[in-house]
Amino acid sequence: MNVNVMKMFWGTAVLLLLAGCGKKTEVPNRNATTALPEYPAMVVDIQNAVLESVYPATVRGKEDIEIRPRIDGFIDAIYIDEGSAVRKGQSLFKINSPQAEQALTTAKAAVNSAEAQVNTARLNVDRIKPLADKGIVSQVQLETYQNAYTSALATKEQAEASLVNAQATLSWTNVTSPVDGVVGTIPYRQGSLVNNQNVLTTVANTSNVFAYFSLNEKALSEFLNTLEGSTQAEKIKKAPEVTLILADGTAYPEKGKIETITGTINVTTGTANFRAEFPNKQGILRSGTSGKIRIPRTLDNIILIPQKATFAQQDKVLVYKVQGDSVMQKTISVIPLPDGKRYAVTDGLNRGDRIVTDGVATLTQGKKIKVNE
Repeated sequence: MNVNVMKMFWGTAVLLLLAGCGKKTEVPNRNATTALPEYPAMVVDIQNAVLESVYPATVRGKEDIEIRPRIDGFIDAIYIDEGSAVRKGQSLFKINSPQAEQALTTAKAAVNSAEAQVNTARLNVDRIKPLADKGIVSQVQLETYQNAYTSALATKEQAEASLVNAQATLSWTNVTSPVDGVVGTIPYRQGSLVNNQNVLTTVANTSNVFAYFSLNEKALSEFLNTLEGSTQAEKIKKAPEVTLILADGTAYPEKGKIETITGTINVTTGTANFRAEFPNKQGILRSGTSGKIRIPRTLDNIILIPQKATFAQQDKVLVYKVQGDSVMQKTISVIPLPDGKRYAVTDGLNRGDRIVTDGVATLTQGKKIKVNE
């Protein structure tokens, strides 16, 4: 073999041997463990919270009166305008009723005729009585004239009653406001033919207003059970003040008070009607407007948790409770809070329990985790 070739062979072998000696073989550590996933958690505690239940409501004036004519006729004059404030007894409309005027004229004539008959009958009695006393005419004839006089008096009284009635009927041509309030829509104008079936306008007394709303049977029972008192009347007196939310979403500045709850449940809707009264000195609220009633409810010594700490399973709400280094599913009863982010827990958790607060969708029953509080 060529000496040069041998030198190259041995040189290459030495290099390969040196390269192999420089490598280190890694041996797996059998004592190493896989790192546990971390989840945020919290220790629950008791505190106080305020719940607010919201219900649709309709606002009405304390006195919301439909104004109708009491006689048939044409509208002769309109003394007010829509939205104007009126006082009790103020004239609103003038009705032109020829029938009423004719009835008054006829009644006056009847009274005059009856008075003439009374005068005639009285003259006859005055004329016959001296003759009867002297025996010139019989007592029967005197009594006949006296009866005629009595009948004439009765006829006059009837005529006078008809006159009073005709005068009252004619007074109805002047339509007045029965209450202080604000005028609503006026659908009929001057010259319109109207009768007692037509609503000329409405007058709403809105110095105070009523807000009407309804609760179903379950909500009604829950509401009454939170109030002190042995009777419904006593419970209503203890009811908290309520807030009216206007159509634009703002809260009416004045608080209201629940005044009445209907004694029966509407069989069609399954609800009981409530009425709350609100002061309206500034005239902000108008009859017929809509809004929402917000009823506060204070919960004492209750546990609050974030909604994202829960998950739903069928019709149940559950959380993952931390036990050691693993988690267990726990069914709870909750009430949503108005902020839409938290639950008030009424059953299922105790003070000092630790629950996972986020990432519950990736957990399973018995999964081992690391708690990050």
